[in-house]
Amino acid sequence: MKRIKLVFILIFLIVSCLPIFNSQKVLALEFYANDIISNSDMQDYESMSLEGIIEFLDSHNGVLKNYRIKDYFGVEKSAAEIIYNAAQAYKINPKWILATLQKEQSLITNPSPSQYNLDWAMGYAVCDSCSVDDPRVQLFKGFGTQVDRATWRIRYYYENPEKFNFRVGKLSLVDNRDVLPYNQATANLYNYTPHIHGNYNFWLIWNRWFSKIYPDGTLVKKEGDTGVWLIEDGKRRPFWSKAALISRYDESRVIKISRNDLLRYEVGYPIKYPNYSLLSSLDGKIYLTVNNEKKQIESPEVFRMIGFNPEEVIEVTEDELAYYQEGRKITLNSLYPQGALLQDNKSGGVYYVEDGIKYSIWDKEIMQVNYPDYKLTPVSSEELNKYVTAATGVRFKDGSLIKLVDNSKVYVISNGQRRWIANETTFNQLSYKWSDVIVVSEKVASLHPMGQQLDLDFSNDSRMATNLNN
Repeated sequence: MKRIKLVFILIFLIVSCLPIFNSQKVLALEFYANDIISNSDMQDYESMSLEGIIEFLDSHNGVLKNYRIKDYFGVEKSAAEIIYNAAQAYKINPKWILATLQKEQSLITNPSPSQYNLDWAMGYAVCDSCSVDDPRVQLFKGFGTQVDRATWRIRYYYENPEKFNFRVGKLSLVDNRDVLPYNQATANLYNYTPHIHGNYNFWLIWNRWFSKIYPDGTLVKKEGDTGVWLIEDGKRRPFWSKAALISRYDESRVIKISRNDLLRYEVGYPIKYPNYSLLSSLDGKIYLTVNNEKKQIESPEVFRMIGFNPEEVIEVTEDELAYYQEGRKITLNSLYPQGALLQDNKSGGVYYVEDGIKYSIWDKEIMQVNYPDYKLTPVSSEELNKYVTAATGVRFKDGSLIKLVDNSKVYVISNGQRRWIANETTFNQLSYKWSDVIVVSEKVASLHPMGQQLDLDFSNDSRMATNLNN
């Protein structure tokens, strides 16, 4: 049986980087000039396969879907091949190339660009004070050369940051605004395009096409921070303490995401207290919290009989209690109000019992994922027969990854449903780990009804709300 003791409850390990909860609505996404994209995003050169780039270009109906020309080395190739090869050669995300092609010359969506647009596709070597007729600039003319040299340049910025004006931690004036790049990727963008508006346009395109939408039940934290959030109902809920996190979830499942991907979500109600906390209302009622439910303890006698400690009770506001759903009252007849794992000592069957109801556990993996800190208690069949049997067995926690024994499809559990992760690109983009995938039987998988397919739709413009900071 799991109990959260006073010392653990009251020492709230509020992490230094965790945002203070604010009940006001937060915009889903804002442009922040100091942190445009992350290093991991810019250097994720395996984010798209050649086939993925071809499919992306086809879906946008621009000239590049059927475009063939000589690459930087003089070999005729398709636009998709030129983009892919440059990304692989310099280990830069092909999405950066695609977004820059659109930012500079709208080549992803324009079916009839001018020859100038194609010749100076990435805007490479084209500066405010120079002419494209300059022989030194002419060396970089042509789609293949533009893609290769621009991508090479981004890698060069990484390898030689001290040679350039924009650097991490160095304050610079850009279009009458102070800019202090927080990471090398952002410094690279300013070295490539030293203007706020140009980088704002890149940011718009990047987030319109390549944003990541995480399913409910995902644990995330911003790269470089320690604060953890739960994605739920399209919002990000902050954990206010270490205890609140680890009493509910496996901390190893936390996914690191970029600032932009985090800010896409409004801030939801915080998860303040550990699971199985004892909360007291202003009128003296005491509740046991179990996940999102509050279970009123019927009387002081029940409180004492179950063995709760008065020093563990935390007085909270009515607003805090109002967030929890009303659960069944805990009475003298309530059995295992905090939950227990019981095993039939004859059949070997395992059940999770809570408040007099027993739930079948059909797979040891479910037991290990959902109840890692519970001890298994052998009991008789007669003892188990005292409890009401639930209609369905215990399901995997949200955020779990599962696959069937004889099938390669991988699913993520979200709101109790299993959502098929449609392709490897989506799996990798969401930073899932193959080592976390649990192999289950058809019987166990069937506990989770099928939900909507999970596929990153890079062309969906409706996911983004934007606001330019002034």
